[in-house]
Amino acid sequence: VSDTSGPDRVMHYNGFITAELNGAPAAGYSSGQAQAAIEKLLKEELPNGMTYEWTELTYQQILAGNTALFVFPLCVLLAFLVLAAQYESWSLPLAVILIVPMTLLSAITGVILAGSDNNIFTQIGLIVLVGLACKNAILIVEFAKDKQEEA
Repeated sequence: VSDTSGPDRVMHYNGFITAELNGAPAAGYSSGQAQAAIEKLLKEELPNGMTYEWTELTYQQILAGNTALFVFPLCVLLAFLVLAAQYESWSLPLAVILIVPMTLLSAITGVILAGSDNNIFTQIGLIVLVGLACKNAILIVEFAKDKQEEA
């Protein structure tokens, strides 16, 4: 560390003088938990007339919300409709899609028992697991359909 001279750096955001704070969640905590803790602290400690705003990645996360609640059911519906068109039946795809709740329930139970949180890696793992379970169910349904047509 060495002393230097020069103009002071004054941060501005939306025309106001600001103080920039950067941080990251500690190991074992999600960004949502860190954000909630910071919001609680700021509501308790900031004096009147001062406020805060989220920027960059945190702002984008707030805007996006929990889109997984909308994306996953739409994916299941799309898979059901594609299978219904392929099998030309409403009952055979139902046998495939019924594996999804059981798979998700088992996986989420495992995540909870492991003490993990719902992060992006968990969500990607759920997608992969559901895909593999559906693939297996499709193969079983195809085999059963072929055997039924032979008989």
